[in-house]
Amino acid sequence: MTTPCHPGTIEQVLSPRDHPPDGLDRCMIADRRRLRGQWRAAVRLAAGGKPNDRKLREAEALAARSRSLWERRRSLMPRLRFPPELPVSQRRDEIRRLLIEHQVLVVCGETGSGKTTQLPKICLDAGRGVAGMIGHTQPRRIAARGVAARIAEELGSATGRLVGYKVRFTDDTSDDCLVKVMTDGILLAEIQSDRLLERYDTIIIDEAHERSLNIDFLLGYLRQLLPRRPDLKLIITSATIDPQRFSRHFGDAPVVEVSGRTYPVEIRYRPIETAEGEEEPDVINAVVETTQQLAGEGSGDILVFLPGEREIRETAEALRDRHPRQTQVLPLYARLSADEQARIFQPHPGRRIVLATNVAETSLTVPGIRFVVDSGLARVSRYSPRSKVQRLPVEPISQASAQQRSGRCGRIGPGVCVRLYSESDFLARPAFTEPEILRTNLAGVILRMKFLGLGEVGTFAFIDPPDGRQVRDGLQTLTEIGAIDAKQELTPLGRRLARLPVDPRVGRMILAGMEENCLEEVLIVAAALSVQDPRERPLDQAALADASHARFRDERSDFLSYLKLWDWFHEQAVHVSGNRLRRLCRDSFISCVRMREWKDVHHQLKSMVSEMEPASPRSARAGEAGGHERSGRL
Repeated sequence: MTTPCHPGTIEQVLSPRDHPPDGLDRCMIADRRRLRGQWRAAVRLAAGGKPNDRKLREAEALAARSRSLWERRRSLMPRLRFPPELPVSQRRDEIRRLLIEHQVLVVCGETGSGKTTQLPKICLDAGRGVAGMIGHTQPRRIAARGVAARIAEELGSATGRLVGYKVRFTDDTSDDCLVKVMTDGILLAEIQSDRLLERYDTIIIDEAHERSLNIDFLLGYLRQLLPRRPDLKLIITSATIDPQRFSRHFGDAPVVEVSGRTYPVEIRYRPIETAEGEEEPDVINAVVETTQQLAGEGSGDILVFLPGEREIRETAEALRDRHPRQTQVLPLYARLSADEQARIFQPHPGRRIVLATNVAETSLTVPGIRFVVDSGLARVSRYSPRSKVQRLPVEPISQASAQQRSGRCGRIGPGVCVRLYSESDFLARPAFTEPEILRTNLAGVILRMKFLGLGEVGTFAFIDPPDGRQVRDGLQTLTEIGAIDAKQELTPLGRRLARLPVDPRVGRMILAGMEENCLEEVLIVAAALSVQDPRERPLDQAALADASHARFRDERSDFLSYLKLWDWFHEQAVHVSGNRLRRLCRDSFISCVRMREWKDVHHQLKSMVSEMEPASPRSARAGEAGGHERSGRL
């Protein structure tokens, strides 16, 4: 017995194994599973003598909408052009062929090869992006915005139409988006509501060599997902750092190596001699002497890699005393204001010396660099099992990081990299930087995996599985905060914690605030712990900044200092215009941008908490008790 269907209705969009005509290939991927299920249900009902015309009509309507959206998206396919000067453009035919023939492809290349902007276009050229979006992840928000804008410009489209982006608090996408650029954290969050990632027909994980927790988690999840999504394509991009490791993780996926646009770089070793009686080498003095020597070799900007903000500030002061006035000394680290970061890209008539942390290794290209001075050091986030805290010790960098640093010059002409350590020291260093998952507390990872039902950490498809001690520490943390029970199963509190986009310990603080009738204050502090410190301290105005920030200081607790700063900002916002508020922040050495981000995080957390069922009668009153004056100003 067959189900009566009208010509051109649902039986025209079924997969071949269900019904022959056209299959589901011209419907959106996100609708195909549902359409299959509806068709099978209709067939079963009809076979049992109970045909359901209403359900069949609903399925036909869904099929028509899905087919219409697919047709519209196909009609939007732009004309593609590939800049011939980019190395990846020379390999586009090979990449396109491998993408069609394989489910997973690894593309490695240096900064400047064009892989980030051209790979989504090669995917479009291969017919991807119609039945589902091409998802393109970036490690940082600023990169996601910039990459989306660049690809959109090359396609002759406004951002948000054919190419959109989504980062925390901003979603500039539409139903017509063929390419969606986002942070890796956004894609991770989407897994909670879209376990099969059916919004996408292609995923590009960019900058995978950074091996952050998010990237490793995504790569493990995707390896498990791909057998269930044979229509999904995955491209992993990396700098020239062990691409075969990614290939092996995905069953010996093909690797395409793309050269960068580089000139020869001379490597010099200049180990720092430790003076008698000193325990540590004088890195600052070595940097000053080396930059003076390089300045005598000709024109060109100098990029110096130092481990942290304090070292950068002290080195900058020493350089300004020893170099001519026309030499511009610029810092580059995460806490800098947007304006100070922008100075890196502005033209300057004299020599420029840029003092940077490892943020300039791969994720940010500083233009015009001829010389690199590498201290060989970096601050590395590392969990201490003994103290139960995440620390930032200064450690020697790996050989791979050293190679990335030397590659920052040689872009505009022959370059020179001076390493402030010996060649034997370099050769004795580990080949690669230890992935974040091997040096961090795993409480958040374990909580997320349990919430998503992904099994145990020890059996998950991580590229580098964490050791048993790390797993035990993570489980202990979750046990201590009440997120899991004696059987290591999620408790009701643990399920509530998993819905909050913060560290589980910070999330537990929020839930305790609900219970203790101080939710409003705790939300402010929790949001502050989730953003960069808005207090700015320019190198040349440090004393003024310290004096200005003194009004917010509270000797009893840094948390109370956050509350003072929050109250000051919102008090000003009530009484002055937006322009005046920005001037007040600038004069007070406060980043208005980060204050607004703090406010956005607070709003997000407050909204998520308001949707939660109260854990106790006391927590039900928390929304009323937590500071009426502050609530009125948010």
